[in-house]
Amino acid sequence: MSRLFRLLLVMALLVTGFALPVSAQDDAPVVAVLTPYLAQPGTQFMVEAFQAAAEAKGWTVNVIDTAGDVAALNSRLQDVVTQGVDAIVINVDPQQVPALADAVAAGIPVFGMDAGSVPELVVNVTSNGYAMAAETATYVVDRLNGVGRVVMFIFPPYPPVQKRGVIAEAIFNNTPDIEIIDQVVPDVTDGGIADSRARMEAILAANPEPGSINAVWAAWDQPALGALQAIEAAGRQDEGIIIVGIDANPQAVEAIAQGGNFEASVAQDFEGIGSTTADLVERYLNGETLTQTTVYVPTTLVTRENARVE
Repeated sequence: MSRLFRLLLVMALLVTGFALPVSAQDDAPVVAVLTPYLAQPGTQFMVEAFQAAAEAKGWTVNVIDTAGDVAALNSRLQDVVTQGVDAIVINVDPQQVPALADAVAAGIPVFGMDAGSVPELVVNVTSNGYAMAAETATYVVDRLNGVGRVVMFIFPPYPPVQKRGVIAEAIFNNTPDIEIIDQVVPDVTDGGIADSRARMEAILAANPEPGSINAVWAAWDQPALGALQAIEAAGRQDEGIIIVGIDANPQAVEAIAQGGNFEASVAQDFEGIGSTTADLVERYLNGETLTQTTVYVPTTLVTRENARVE
């Protein structure tokens, strides 16, 4: 091919607007990470860990946050499919994202990072929500000696959190003298603390007598922190109301270490979830067949005895 012909070919491609995908130009994978939950500390840690691992591999990572809007996430997923990225990572209920079918049709692999499990996903990397919920719910039952009135903060729209509520409710209902007096689904747009505090303030007002609330079980730490703020603002911190959460984010660990009402949480290895997801993406893009559809990363119960504040 002559130099003149090559020059004319390049000019023609530019005029027609045709260009090779980014990944084909430089052979470095381009990965899109999509979530509506970047306001949540756990999601932030996972995404940052994935970015660090992916960028160390030389990849380009585009993070898209739709700030609680799942419908918008579906639209943005369609956008990245059109752009022809090499892989997609989602942190959302996959059943609420019909555009996954578009990714599959385009031959773009999709991975879950603390998402749910559906056939469209190559693999979902997460913590064992069933085990975490069982650990914190039984902690409450044991601390109350099987007798007490419990408030639950749950979130059915997100599979990893939805299953926690199911398990905790089953454990409480299996204990005859444990009564669930309310189940709250907080607004998580701002992370969940503010609305959880407001909802807990209303529950405290409706149950004013000391001993009328014995524990708060939260499916993640933000509602637990909101409940703690409400209890302290109402001057009811000395009633022995036990609070437990899940995630062991820094604010929660600090509260646990202080030895107040917030007694326990479960530390998820968010960095491990993010880096493991990146490793699995790499293995798949290198041609390896992944046989597991769900990969669990280990967790640790955090109480005052092992809480570490940095």
